[in-house]
Amino acid sequence: MIPVLIVLNAGSSSLKFQVFDIEGDTEPRLVWKGLYEGLGGAAHFIVRHAGGANLDEMSWTSGEEFGHEAALMHLISWLRQHQEGRTLAAIGHRVVHGGQAFSAPVLVDDNVVQVLEKLVPLAPLHQPHNLEPIRIVRRRLPGIPQVACFDTGFHHTQSDIATLFALPREMRERGVQRYGFHGLSYDYVSSVLKDYDPRLAEGRVIVAHLGNGASLCALKGGVSVATTMGFSALDGLPMGTRCGAVDAGVIFYMLREMKLTPEAAERVLYTKSGLLGVSGISNDMRVLRSKAATDVDAKRAIDLFVYRITREIGSLMAALGGIDGLVFTAGIGENDTATRAEVMAGLAWAGLALDDAANRTGGPCISSGTGPTAWVIPTNEELVIARQTRSVLGAMQARLAS
Repeated sequence: MIPVLIVLNAGSSSLKFQVFDIEGDTEPRLVWKGLYEGLGGAAHFIVRHAGGANLDEMSWTSGEEFGHEAALMHLISWLRQHQEGRTLAAIGHRVVHGGQAFSAPVLVDDNVVQVLEKLVPLAPLHQPHNLEPIRIVRRRLPGIPQVACFDTGFHHTQSDIATLFALPREMRERGVQRYGFHGLSYDYVSSVLKDYDPRLAEGRVIVAHLGNGASLCALKGGVSVATTMGFSALDGLPMGTRCGAVDAGVIFYMLREMKLTPEAAERVLYTKSGLLGVSGISNDMRVLRSKAATDVDAKRAIDLFVYRITREIGSLMAALGGIDGLVFTAGIGENDTATRAEVMAGLAWAGLALDDAANRTGGPCISSGTGPTAWVIPTNEELVIARQTRSVLGAMQARLAS
């Protein structure tokens, strides 16, 4: 039987999955990928071959109460019907926050779950949904090994100073520090830089993970030395619906003068701000681009997004002591030629020059001249989770065999 693993990424009403063959020592090989959406209401399931062709599709009515548990058990049943000589070896989970405790992927047990539950206040929009399928599998499929893979883990290489806030020491001791996120994405980009330009793998690179969630990471020799996100996934760049960096005094103003409850203020910062808040139209860059020529607020949202990116890149260049390469990745970074062009124009002072034709076709190299190079590299967080899950599974099997 060929061992396979499932990679899960759970949201509030969705469950994304990918299935990888992990036979032998080669790179995990994607077999199927799919999505459950509309969970808790009118749910929809679709699964595709690795090449993208549709394999199966199904829908449920809103009255069937089809939630995460039903989706997971349906997925297991579907896999058994299509296993074709395969056997499920493990499940790997994307978990946003690993806190101070976890700098590497970890085999899930009772203690791990307890620690991760304590981190929910640090990532309230993500952590509860990441933990839900872990609990379900532990309850319904207790014999299946599970591995938690963390978005914060990649940034544990940063110096103490880079993670420090200028706050009383006891706050640091209670976990208040800069963590950084999108680490699975940065891990992937770091791992493939050598395939695009071997010099970049050892050089000073800034990776721009630009999507509905957005951040930047400074890499030196492929290792994280600084990033724009901090204690929470709110910090740094403006995002689709999240505010990015904001003066802490604004929060006090919202609570005292505007009389918002903490919960209401949190909703504003996480779900009503960013591109959506500034534009008043949408958090979707494609929509904003289509309206920017005639709608001043849509243009203002885009301009703020680009301004903050270029400004923060300057900050990370200072942390690196210069720049050898810039990488665009994630939804906006990989697909929005206009954002890439505007960011590059804002960095002309640093020697970055755009190759317009290459940018229009998606690169991968989109720079010209003799200055720092710029690249478009599609990210693959699921493959990183598959790699990490197989590594932990292998270590567990080695311990059992010894």
